[in-house]
Amino acid sequence: MGKKQKQKIILPPELPPEILEDEIEVSDEDLQFVSENRDYAGFVSRLDTHSITKHVTRVADVKEDDLEALYEKRLRKTSVLKENEDKGLQLDPVDALPVKTLDGKLYYRTRPKPENGGDENEVGEGEKDGGGNEGIIKLTKAERRAKLKKSKKEAKKEGKKLSKPEEAEQAPQVAVLAEVKEDLTAEELFESKKCKLAELGMALLADPESNIKSLKEMLQIARDDNPSISKLGFLSLLAVFKDIIPGYRIRLPTEKELEMKVSKEVKKMRFYESTLLSAYKAYLQKLIASEKQPVFHQVVVRCICNLLDAVPHFNCCEILLEVVVRNLGSQDVVVRKLCCATIKSLFTNEGKHGGAATVEAVRLIANHVKVKNCQLHPDFVEVFMSLSFDEDLQRREVPDDKSKVKNKKNNKRKSIEEPSQLQQNERKKNKKELMLKTREEVAAEYKAASLAPDVMEKRRMQTETISAVFETYFRILKHTMMFTAVSSEANASSIGGASGAHPLLAPCLKGLGKFSHLIDLDYIGDLMNYLKRLAGGGSSNDGPSQKNSNHLTVTERLRCCIVAFRVMRNNLDALNVDLQDFFVQLYNLILEYRPGRDQGEVLAEALKIMLCDDRQHDMQKAAAFVKRLATFSLSIGSAESMAALVTLKNLLQKNIKCRNLLENDAGGGSVSGSISIYQPYAMDPNLSGALASVLWEINLLSKHYHPSISTAASSIAGMNSAHNQVYHAILSPQQAFMDLLLERESFNSKSDTQKSSSRRKRGNGTSILANTELSSNMSGSIDENEVSKKLGDHFMLLRNIKENERLRDELDRATLSLHLYDEYKKQKKTGSTKTKKCKKLLNA
Repeated sequence: MGKKQKQKIILPPELPPEILEDEIEVSDEDLQFVSENRDYAGFVSRLDTHSITKHVTRVADVKEDDLEALYEKRLRKTSVLKENEDKGLQLDPVDALPVKTLDGKLYYRTRPKPENGGDENEVGEGEKDGGGNEGIIKLTKAERRAKLKKSKKEAKKEGKKLSKPEEAEQAPQVAVLAEVKEDLTAEELFESKKCKLAELGMALLADPESNIKSLKEMLQIARDDNPSISKLGFLSLLAVFKDIIPGYRIRLPTEKELEMKVSKEVKKMRFYESTLLSAYKAYLQKLIASEKQPVFHQVVVRCICNLLDAVPHFNCCEILLEVVVRNLGSQDVVVRKLCCATIKSLFTNEGKHGGAATVEAVRLIANHVKVKNCQLHPDFVEVFMSLSFDEDLQRREVPDDKSKVKNKKNNKRKSIEEPSQLQQNERKKNKKELMLKTREEVAAEYKAASLAPDVMEKRRMQTETISAVFETYFRILKHTMMFTAVSSEANASSIGGASGAHPLLAPCLKGLGKFSHLIDLDYIGDLMNYLKRLAGGGSSNDGPSQKNSNHLTVTERLRCCIVAFRVMRNNLDALNVDLQDFFVQLYNLILEYRPGRDQGEVLAEALKIMLCDDRQHDMQKAAAFVKRLATFSLSIGSAESMAALVTLKNLLQKNIKCRNLLENDAGGGSVSGSISIYQPYAMDPNLSGALASVLWEINLLSKHYHPSISTAASSIAGMNSAHNQVYHAILSPQQAFMDLLLERESFNSKSDTQKSSSRRKRGNGTSILANTELSSNMSGSIDENEVSKKLGDHFMLLRNIKENERLRDELDRATLSLHLYDEYKKQKKTGSTKTKKCKKLLNA
């Protein structure tokens, strides 16, 4: 292999020589082969010889005989065109399409040359007569103008005559080109308007005073028929207005002020402010008009919300607030959340508008609740939770004009009592009075010019806001009571329990709980009566009501109890209200609670504020709640059970005598005095007789599947022992509920581990093999089809085993019954033989 072998070049075979059709000879053998093998050559017989031999022409509906005459005519035309090329004037290829002959040549159309080669304006007399050698006669100006007009008219007529046949030939191409041009122009128009908006916006942001007129151009673009261009215009104007709107309200000058002579700077500022305000109003009108269209709804609401959040102090703020408040209950989730966020931002950032927008927004919400009869989305009232009130502002004493006048009068009285000193210090007094007046004037001017809000004005606005908020809350409570009363009379069980009948009750109760310290003492008595009736389900009686308990959910009734206790705690010095009815409602609501339907955090809050935060409870009442909470912990989820056990432990720590319920003796151990019989179905905790019962539920809860609950139950069970008399501070029910609710760690109970170990012991060899195979497959690449097949085989195997066990049990039962039947027959035979023997003996 030392030398490389040369690569051989393989040439393709030579083509056979060309043979003319006349020289081809068909032999008899070929004809015989074709006749014998018609299946192979059948396609030849099906060929359309007429279409193959047909001449191709560009003229429709022309026979073969007329083709030669047609070709001759075309040749004559081409020859004529060639002859006229010298005489005619060739056109630009762009202006007119060429003619392509059959031989493939292109000929452009021509136009005859003008007879006069020179300027038409200068016509000689020899040209008219045909004599070119004669002298030239100059025409007058009027004749030249007339002749020029005449030549232009003739040229237009010739151009129209020439353009008509050309347009007829180019009609389909022109239509296609027009469509393409329309598309191109639409895209170019969109891009041009987009660029125009960007240029105008940048110019306005760079120098708004000089380019303030550009706002009208941007508004004109925003009014375009194309929705995408209008959206771009809305958003561009939003960005511009947010940047150039001043930090004050614009007040247009009056007629008298316009008549006054002012400087150029003042005129320029007035023109700028008036143009800005007019463009801003036009922009808002366009937004409000486009809000009803579904295409622009989200964009318009977004623009209005951003404007209200950015410039709530500016003109036309009331118009923006109306749109935003109206969309608080919108069916569009994006719009509703955007409006809620805007209103909450207004409430939390009052420094932007000084509180005026807050008062207007609360007033509008209160009017909507009144007009719609409390049938609105909960977000209408939920936004009130973002309000914040200054408590010191309500208590602060602000000196007013009357107090100043009194101080002056007192000073005058003192001056009259001491005439000798006044006579000596008259000059000093006059100086002091002048200084005092000047100081007051300076203070008034500084107050007017400063941005700090007036204390009296701020107090007035806060009072209006609080009154509107509580007016809304009381209206919702009243509407809920009226609805429950009407539905109870009509036995309207179909709408019972539906939160749709009173959607604003839950946020109303939340707000009352938060702002309970601001309620006027004159209205607290009525409020407590309302809450008592609603906690009982809406009944008019003071006690609990089972008939009407279906109209409010357990969560809503628990909130009523929570609000009542908060109002009582915040106004403890001025009230003396009996809260026993609310304890009765809580005692009954504990058993009506359902984990999937009701809110556990509300129950935990009620247990904390009503049972844990109170210092001391009656022994009968505390024992009743201890027994009820222990029973409740057996049938609910782990989080609710933990909150109940924490409350139970807190009650046992505060009431030492109730620990006797942990004893196993009948009657709860050693309790002095008479003990009433335990009544588990009693409605009143004071009449339940829980001291006569035993907390056997704690023993079951100590074996709970959840380790935290079993540990808590075990600690409660050991509370009555002598060595466990000191207790540490425990968690609140709310904290215990949230800790178990948010716990995501997996745990294995004791029963599960025992069951798994027993299953391993009972497992067959097949299952062990299957498990080993699955583990081996899991370590490497997993084939889902193979795994599913093995699992199916394993399932069928176990099913067959269980089926065989069932059949064996049936077989055993059948054999046992047959065996018993045989014994019965044998006993019957022996009995019959014995009777026969007895009869024989008697006869003998």
